[in-house]
Amino acid sequence: MRLGINLGYWGAGMDADNLAVAQEADRLGYDVCWAAEAYGSDAPTVLAWVAAQTERIDVGSAILQIPARQPAMTAMTAATLDSLTKGRFRLGLGVSGPQVSEGWYGVKFDKPLARTREYVEIVRKAMTRERLSYEGEHWTLPLPGGPGKPIKLTVHPEREHIPLYIAAIGPKNLEQTGEIADGALLIFPAAEHLEATALTHIRAGREKAGLTMEGFDVCPTVPLAVGEDVTALADMFRPYTALYVGGMGSRKQNFYNQLAQRMGYEKEAAEIQDKYLAGDKTGAAAAVPHSLIDSTTLLGSVERIADGMRAYAEAGVTTLTLAPAGFTLDERITALRAGTEAMERAGLA
Repeated sequence: MRLGINLGYWGAGMDADNLAVAQEADRLGYDVCWAAEAYGSDAPTVLAWVAAQTERIDVGSAILQIPARQPAMTAMTAATLDSLTKGRFRLGLGVSGPQVSEGWYGVKFDKPLARTREYVEIVRKAMTRERLSYEGEHWTLPLPGGPGKPIKLTVHPEREHIPLYIAAIGPKNLEQTGEIADGALLIFPAAEHLEATALTHIRAGREKAGLTMEGFDVCPTVPLAVGEDVTALADMFRPYTALYVGGMGSRKQNFYNQLAQRMGYEKEAAEIQDKYLAGDKTGAAAAVPHSLIDSTTLLGSVERIADGMRAYAEAGVTTLTLAPAGFTLDERITALRAGTEAMERAGLA
């Protein structure tokens, strides 16, 4: 099992700290540094900034939002970043959610699976540097009856095949991810539930494509906090968990809420959502069960974190992406270094 870090969103007042965290992860031998985007900072700019000031660590988009860009533009971005970084780029894609897709980008959130499949096919075809033509339900290239003609990518990426990941939560999306991608970006992963909530569906997709799990990167993001008081550490993540389970999406379409239900928290997920959507964010955070937070994070002493890492490795995780928590840069760096130490103690380094 390898280690990565996730810097989350840029522009939250910790930009200089984020760069320092990425540089320390590079020095410590972490495998990949991911950056996110929603409706603030964009991932490619952040990744270029980080890559220019690190030496060996891969940089990855977690995620580039599919409704934000035409697929050919994403191929251009991926090829450019891979060329600039000399082969250190990983392309993570995701459909985002209906509120962002329709509210921010003005793109209907319909048929997300079909759109993702076509998007991946176009990106991969463009990356081959063949002349690009495509006929699908959602994209047709070139447009018929006009002046457009098949064009090929002029940039030469460092590699012929750039690793492609998809952020997936629901069973159908996970299955398709196993079929068409090189890795899956997961969130709120509990080691004891990983087989039922994710791997069984990914494996079905791999089998559908005539593939095994060999070479497929199972890559969950897990918050990390170091200290002796596990309860206090877990409380740090109550607002974060409540935001996703309660407010990230509508009442009918909240993928994180549905995931919590599949993990056995049906009643609690409903209560969190009810309170959050009613404007009671404090009550929603208080309603998050400690066990839900503890099972989807790495908290406590280095030895306790090492135990958690072993559980993830045994469950089938191949790249464990850490989100080191702390109120100061020193606390985040301490958490990052604890991650390396825990890997060594777990015998996984």
